[in-house]
Amino acid sequence: MRREVLEDIAQTLRDGGTPRLDTADFSCFSPEALVGNEHYTSSYLEVIAKSLTAADAPTFERAVRAMDEKDQAWLGFKIVYDADAALQNTDNEVTKKYGVQGSADGLPLVFFCNDAKEIVASRPVSPRDTFQMKDATRGPSMHNEQFDGLTWTSQPLFDNVRVWLLGASDAASEVSSLAQHVGFDVTVVDYDSAYVNEARFPGAERVLLSGGNFDELDTLYASPDDYVCVVTRGHMFDPEGCAWALRHNVHYVGMMGCAGKNERVHELVLARGITEDAWLRIKRPIGLKFGAKTPAELAIAIVAELVDVRYKERFSEEARAKHDADLDR
Repeated sequence: MRREVLEDIAQTLRDGGTPRLDTADFSCFSPEALVGNEHYTSSYLEVIAKSLTAADAPTFERAVRAMDEKDQAWLGFKIVYDADAALQNTDNEVTKKYGVQGSADGLPLVFFCNDAKEIVASRPVSPRDTFQMKDATRGPSMHNEQFDGLTWTSQPLFDNVRVWLLGASDAASEVSSLAQHVGFDVTVVDYDSAYVNEARFPGAERVLLSGGNFDELDTLYASPDDYVCVVTRGHMFDPEGCAWALRHNVHYVGMMGCAGKNERVHELVLARGITEDAWLRIKRPIGLKFGAKTPAELAIAIVAELVDVRYKERFSEEARAKHDADLDR
């Protein structure tokens, strides 16, 4: 999400105009995001745009402030495809009771919500609306199809985390697909075009090194916010990958491999000028432990760990404590 887009929308609304909402900025309405969804299409953004008034400007202004404060926040969208059903939907014996009222009205709505469950909207909402609006923080929504007549989606006001896959192994190919599916941006690095190609890594940024090795890795830059998975083919260039990640002080770095192999990598990493304290930052072996063996199983273990790291990084201690209590952990 671009800050200037939100500012322009807010100003247009205050000036009495109708803003232009584009799927390039609101990717939750892109055709890719809506594959298989029969309730609405990307054109619903036009419906939302025409429904906005000056009363909605504070919602977008609050979103701008959240971006400035690096808050974990979302712009949410109420999408109505059957107004009568939206107003009349009811709980059943399974769900928590939110009163006899369905949605507050049968109209689309844009709202702001953050991980502290602060909600900003231009119109009053019903208790059932509030329940679903808070679910925007589960991105895009966990119970978006629970009630008839309406659905919900949301756009994060923060960037995706970049995951570097150092090595185009079979496990890396599986990690790339799964990591993108759960909202990471992926960059894969290798020196052999037979492995680092579009067929094996669709949707990922691909970096092809020259020279038949990882010497050119040092020409690449990683942000301190990035995650690095060292998964080189046959572990042959793991020392280079570990040293590169630690020199860039990335947020997370993990490496595959058994204890014996890792001891040799340890020696080679220290020989490259990395300190023992820095070496201890590497998660080894990478991934949650549940008996994973195959590349696909290893990918599940690795991406599950990446999700856990992202969760702990993004959400406040208060939000995590409440969520962990709900998970009984």
